Amino acid sequence: MTSPDDWPRTDAEVAPFVRSLGLDGVVDLHVHHLPPRLQEAVWRYFDGLTDPPWPIVYRDDEPTRLATLRELGVLRHTALAYGHKPGVSVWCNEHTLGLADAQAQVIPTFTFYPEPEAPAYVADAIARGGRVAKVHLQVGRFHATDPQLDEVWPQLAAARIPVVLHASGVYGVDGGHEYCGPDAVRELLERHPDVTVVVAHLGMPDGHGFLTLAEGTPELWLDTTMTLLDPPYGPPYPAELLPRLAALHDRVIFGSDFPSIPLPYVAGIRGLAQLELDATGLRAVLHDNARRLLGDGAPPIG
Repeated sequence: MTSPDDWPRTDAEVAPFVRSLGLDGVVDLHVHHLPPRLQEAVWRYFDGLTDPPWPIVYRDDEPTRLATLRELGVLRHTALAYGHKPGVSVWCNEHTLGLADAQAQVIPTFTFYPEPEAPAYVADAIARGGRVAKVHLQVGRFHATDPQLDEVWPQLAAARIPVVLHASGVYGVDGGHEYCGPDAVRELLERHPDVTVVVAHLGMPDGHGFLTLAEGTPELWLDTTMTLLDPPYGPPYPAELLPRLAALHDRVIFGSDFPSIPLPYVAGIRGLAQLELDATGLRAVLHDNARRLLGDGAPPIG
């Protein structure tokens, strides 16, 4: 898979490319489906970015976005939302878990925030079939080890629910960097070693720190969201780290950040060429790793 001719050039070529690898489709662990009012607010925020600008490629209503993902050959995907302040998580969870109830392609997804009610509504989300959790430390401005989450992390560990954790300070968000970084994740796993964490965006812009942490931490996974892109958008993943990342490909999972992405979906697929993986390795990143991560208790994938 090293020739540029082997890789899709347009969104229409993504599904055939994935089938050529021997897969029925992609499992995308980093897709957002926010309640409509919150989704519009997020898009307005992106509209205000200028350096660089951040055009939204898939600014459509939710049914259209779900259909687009199916056309792209995405078998299953999350519905990530994040509680960014008290009182928001239950509202988000009603939307994301309800979407999973109605749409077989959606992996039941929920969020939480450090607040007194968190243990109860996380337990409820798990009882409703929640299979992936999402937390955004920078936007939420809280430490992963906040004492109000002391009863939440053991619940997730016991249910073997992976947490897609945005733990890096990124472009477009003012402040919140003090809650982020490899040390924040290391401290979380020292306190709760049985929790499975998927670090979003390969931990960029601290790709080196998070990769080093993952190499020594079997419970830590990474997703490729908005980092391995062709063409690139923003700071690229450091080229000198690519061989080390490829060696860790059995704990790397594909993510897109759909729908709020400034490039077509195909850019995230083509970007995987940088890892120089064979077909088996690509199947792992695009499908098999996510299926293994979600475990036997997850709804069927593929």
